[in-house]
Amino acid sequence: MTTSINTSVNTSVNKERPNTEDFLSIFLQDIPLMDVRAPIEFAKGSFPTATNAPILDDRQRELIGTCYKKKGPQTAVTLGYKLATDDVRAQRLADWQSFIMKHPEGYLFCFRGGQRSHITQQWLKASGYPYPLIKGGYKALRRFLIDELERSIEEIPFIILSGKTGTGKTHLIQQLPYSIDLEGLANHRGSSFGRRYGGQPSQIDFENRLSIALLKHRHNYPGMPVLLEDESKLIGRCSLPQEMRDKMQQSPLILLEEIIEERVRIGLKEYVTDNLAECIVAYGEQQGFEQFTEGLSGSLYRIRRRLGGERYQQLTDILEKAIQQHKTAGIIEGYSPLISDLLNNYYDPMYDYQLGQKEGKIIVRGNQKKIRESYRKLLANNDTIYENDDNRINQ
Repeated sequence: MTTSINTSVNTSVNKERPNTEDFLSIFLQDIPLMDVRAPIEFAKGSFPTATNAPILDDRQRELIGTCYKKKGPQTAVTLGYKLATDDVRAQRLADWQSFIMKHPEGYLFCFRGGQRSHITQQWLKASGYPYPLIKGGYKALRRFLIDELERSIEEIPFIILSGKTGTGKTHLIQQLPYSIDLEGLANHRGSSFGRRYGGQPSQIDFENRLSIALLKHRHNYPGMPVLLEDESKLIGRCSLPQEMRDKMQQSPLILLEEIIEERVRIGLKEYVTDNLAECIVAYGEQQGFEQFTEGLSGSLYRIRRRLGGERYQQLTDILEKAIQQHKTAGIIEGYSPLISDLLNNYYDPMYDYQLGQKEGKIIVRGNQKKIRESYRKLLANNDTIYENDDNRINQ
């Protein structure tokens, strides 16, 4: 049976716009993008404003790719049209038209801006929904962001917010201007217990997010430094570019300091209260609590070798008692001895060593209140931040 296709022309989207290669505007303005590649390609990496609306599903893509290799492009194209039955084509058009109605200012793309993009355009135009494409497709957009990331790392001065685990660096950096939250881009809290629910982006997605964030900073605040949280090379499984890590190691430091009691309080909020709330949102009340406790136990297990067998068992006992008290009485203070022990005996020695390896000078140190008060003064006199430094900020 032939399925009818919506060919009604909508006046809000039927004005034909030219294809584009203005990649800078695409990313600075967060233009919506329709990624018509297969889901498996989209999962490996795309762009923050992209929505996957594939012309081929994964199986169809595999079949056509095999045909292309064995019998050539023309036979592969013929197979593609054969697989695009009336029902399939109608569903594709419905998905694309829905996207266009929501995002009339957007663009579509495939891998190289080739056949998949042009066939999509042809079908859309025939149905009364002309829509422009990205010249060069995903490959060109990705190349642009790689090049811009290298340029941003080279040109933008860095200031690094450092401090021991539990001092609240991420919360502070989210409140200060001219900052980029690297852990937010990676969807990870950065420590051994830092896994967040919803999963991390792929490495390509993380690099794209990072490049766009730095690109926006460079264009919106020319000459101004960017404030970054001190991170190791890996934020969870997302890896910072080595060139960026090298520059961070040499950049001026703001050192956030808090007393251990405040750090335990912050740890209790981030890794217990906030963590559990995320789990409940993702999984519901009962399963959320189970995911929360399994996550804590799993994180502790992953650092058992560094802790040593005896200490790992002691901390496991504390954790199990805290979980039971939490479950039966709703009391979370039982986690505090575990957090305190890990801060004092696991995280702090590592931080002290890492701080000793940094080459950048400490320009401000103190608690959150002092740093908030000092930060704007620093920016107002930023020529002194990079004294005797080749990366001096231009006034």
